[in-house]
Amino acid sequence: MKLAVLFVLAHGVSSVGADGLSAFVMDGDSVTLRTDVKTNHREYIKWYFNDTRIAQMTGDLSYICTDVQCNKGTERFRGRLKLDHQTGSLTVTDTRNIDSGVYKLRITISSNINEKIFIVAVYDVPAAERDEMKRKSVKEGESVTLDPGVMKNTNDLMTWHFNDLCIAEISEEPRKICTDVQCKDGDERFRNRLRLDQQTGSLTIMNITITDSGVYELKIINSSFSIIRSFSVTVTGSGLSLAAEYVLLLLEFCC
Repeated sequence: MKLAVLFVLAHGVSSVGADGLSAFVMDGDSVTLRTDVKTNHREYIKWYFNDTRIAQMTGDLSYICTDVQCNKGTERFRGRLKLDHQTGSLTVTDTRNIDSGVYKLRITISSNINEKIFIVAVYDVPAAERDEMKRKSVKEGESVTLDPGVMKNTNDLMTWHFNDLCIAEISEEPRKICTDVQCKDGDERFRNRLRLDQQTGSLTIMNITITDSGVYELKIINSSFSIIRSFSVTVTGSGLSLAAEYVLLLLEFCC
């Protein structure tokens, strides 16, 4: 039996040594615990939370269950669990304090059993603090910075998404930094108005427009886990008169 231990704590991302990883999860985030395998129709994959089976699948997908489907009366997660049918990785969405505990992955292939332990601690963040960080309201023409509130690990891939398009990315292996159209799936919506902090992964949107309103997602990914943190941005009018806005629009396109 092979056993690995990983630690998932709260508020950021950092490594803790060769034998494990720590991740910081704010309540409301989504976290994926990775199996690091691809199914080949012969595996039996089971997930346990505090020794209670919460998810299971066979490699040939003939049997799949999560939460109450696996154990009647076990409704702790109430539809917040997702199993990746290709890898068996488990995602907990909208994490809460009650999700704290020990998650165990057991992969059985013939007579071989591999186990991996994830210790998850999700801490409540005061609503005012959470809203200040994750909900931004700005006026058109201003700049806004979306700060993930984490310490970037050199092994992590960090990507920012808007309307399901990757608009910014930082990776170390191989080293890559891109914003907007430089990214594989990017477009010209932001037209050089994005700035990415290489140390923290913070994303700044400059000269913001009303069409930039929406949900921005930060994904922090490595081989053992991934975290998704969402930010809501609302852009209101600048308060200029219609005539002034028309003049600015003409200047933008003619000069």
